[in-house]
Amino acid sequence: MTTDTNTPLSGLDAIDWSALEHAYGAAGDVPGQLRALCGQDPAERRRALHDLYGNIFHQGSRYEASAAAVPFLSRIARHAVLPDRAEVVGLLAALAVGYDEAHLPGGVNVSGRRREVADFRAKGEAGVRAEYDAWVREAADDGERRVREMHRAVLDFARDLRHLEDELATYDAVRAEVPALLSLLEDAEPDVRTAAAHAVAWFPEEAAGTVPHLLRLLERETEPAVTATALVAAGLLGDGTIVPVLRPFLGHERPSAVRWAAATAITEAGCPAQDADACVAVLATLCADEDEPSDHGIPFHEGDLRGYAAASLTVLGERHPGEALEAVTSGLSRTSGIAAFAVTSAALRLAFGDGRPASLPAYTDLTPAQQRLMRTLASLDDDTWMWGNFLEILRSWGVPAGREAMRAYTGTTGGQDG
Repeated sequence: MTTDTNTPLSGLDAIDWSALEHAYGAAGDVPGQLRALCGQDPAERRRALHDLYGNIFHQGSRYEASAAAVPFLSRIARHAVLPDRAEVVGLLAALAVGYDEAHLPGGVNVSGRRREVADFRAKGEAGVRAEYDAWVREAADDGERRVREMHRAVLDFARDLRHLEDELATYDAVRAEVPALLSLLEDAEPDVRTAAAHAVAWFPEEAAGTVPHLLRLLERETEPAVTATALVAAGLLGDGTIVPVLRPFLGHERPSAVRWAAATAITEAGCPAQDADACVAVLATLCADEDEPSDHGIPFHEGDLRGYAAASLTVLGERHPGEALEAVTSGLSRTSGIAAFAVTSAALRLAFGDGRPASLPAYTDLTPAQQRLMRTLASLDDDTWMWGNFLEILRSWGVPAGREAMRAYTGTTGGQDG
């Protein structure tokens, strides 16, 4: 890697940043933030990274300036003398796909995303508004209808099309850097290797070149966080042909995070029938574990292994429905706040199948496993029930979207139900 301190920002001033937009308007502040990332003051670097997350990645959105910043961020990440390079690679991954849990399990459906943008553009404003009107009419109840009406009311076709195109352009800008990111799989710093393995996992169109690099990394890697991240990345991009390479990492002598990653990767790669029992066992154990590891350094699913394990169990749930639901419900009883969202979604899917029930059965008509789930939901704390996101998950499944209503439905008065 080069050590020329001017190289990462070469060409920065040739771009008219003030003519590009980010979340707060003209992007004239981006060059200074990119320069600060290359500086020696840790506080200034932290501030610059925070500011970039706020303006070119504002709450998951990407803008004109986002794609323009990508090549410079990639060069900074590959400049070995610079600090905080793993954090820069993490920003590149975020710019590519937003919040990664939205793509898990399964990985990025980029072909579907490209069709979505093309279809949105082709329909035009009149066609999109007609679809929104039909969507509102199809709402199952008044609560859902109000939510859908709110989405329809804020529709701005030109703005929304611009955002879709900017996000796809930013994705493709990071995709162009995949060969450079693959070089970081050999970096001397484990956190850089981890971040790079996570970043390259989101580009299925580059899988043919990426998967061999990940498998070679698995042959030589000794750091558990790097190994685990590379396993999941390989599973997201690969298919059943790589499972024989992944299978040995299920071994009991390995750290629990590595076993989780192997089970996750095999599930993502299609999970042959012969591996289903082992994968369910590993994922269920981690999901239900009271001491689920938190300091593991694995970036997938925002570092929430329990949430990702619960989502993975929905993929395998048909093979082991009872064990999967029991484990996810146990995991839910040990979550709070934002961490409960993914586990709740997985638990409801395992309990009720792929679609919302036509009507909510009486509590006494539920199975014992479904009843336990409802009691567990009723027992969750204020830090969970305060979130509109959590309530929306419940509404989407037609179950009571208020704690007192849930307690009345289950005949409980609070307290944990393990």
